[in-house]
Amino acid sequence: MTLVSFWFLLIAIVWTGFFILEGFDFGVGMLHGVVGGDEAGRRATINTIGPLWDGNEVWLIVAGAAMFAAFPGWYATMFSGFYLALVVLLGALIVRGISFEYRGKHHDPRWRRTFDGLLTGGSLVAPLLIGVALGDLLHGLPIDSRQEYTGSFWTLLQPYGLYTGVTLVAICLTHGATFLALKTSGDLRSRAAGLARMTAPVTAALVLGFALWTHAIAGKGLLINPVEIIAVLAVIAAAWLAFEDLEGWAFAATTIAMAASVLAIFSELYPRVMVSSTSPAFDLTIHNTASGSYALTVMTVVVAIFLPFVLAYTAWTYYVFRRRLSDQEFKTQPTA
Repeated sequence: MTLVSFWFLLIAIVWTGFFILEGFDFGVGMLHGVVGGDEAGRRATINTIGPLWDGNEVWLIVAGAAMFAAFPGWYATMFSGFYLALVVLLGALIVRGISFEYRGKHHDPRWRRTFDGLLTGGSLVAPLLIGVALGDLLHGLPIDSRQEYTGSFWTLLQPYGLYTGVTLVAICLTHGATFLALKTSGDLRSRAAGLARMTAPVTAALVLGFALWTHAIAGKGLLINPVEIIAVLAVIAAAWLAFEDLEGWAFAATTIAMAASVLAIFSELYPRVMVSSTSPAFDLTIHNTASGSYALTVMTVVVAIFLPFVLAYTAWTYYVFRRRLSDQEFKTQPTA
């Protein structure tokens, strides 16, 4: 494997890691009001991801930084073409982060409802926009011979890209529901398990359609992509496991379904990084957008040294905060 191919694979893995970890964060953000029910329940629900969400978002920064360093041509075309969408995405992530920090700063119910709405909206918009962007990479966008995007914001709203965004939102919902069923107890656990059973069949149908459409968009004929098959089988398994109330296995299945769905896009893209709808000759590939070999070599050494520490710290964090939470822990104690 060449360094160029290695870095494409690494970027695909980082994007996958982001959606696996931040995916259930997004799902919890969208579902916290429904699962929580009352203020104590909402606080308990939010606290299941309280120590984790900001660390999970770092994977998004790493993905963008890796694209910038390893494939500057890809980064330049993608980020300039998606500029307005990225501003909206940044706004969604900002209001979502603010909600975690500020909803508990004031006891006024309207204050908390406002930040609850921002948390729900930000958690919905972020995976939707990122899903649209990833779908557009494979579907194709107007790119000219100078590797410049020639469309507008509305050009980004391709049917396949929108469907990809909706599919990833659906997986986030089921992923978040199974996570909450795994991390809570009592009534919260029952409501989360019920939502997992409710969303899982819809998610399975969307993932099946996504796999078929992705394979058709890639134009590889009868050549079967095993990653797409894994995505479909995993989400079907997640639905069955959710109905069996096996929340641990259901969460593992949604994790695999999320990973396989994201990897399906990158596996169908390779060796391209952005498809040009103007002409196949203008496609951006790993070869015509990559950094020099020296830069890739230095980056590879850095990754080999520091990535194990990052993974070990992440695993340790999840181990420390592994216990279940109950809404009873967040009930206001009456004064004597």
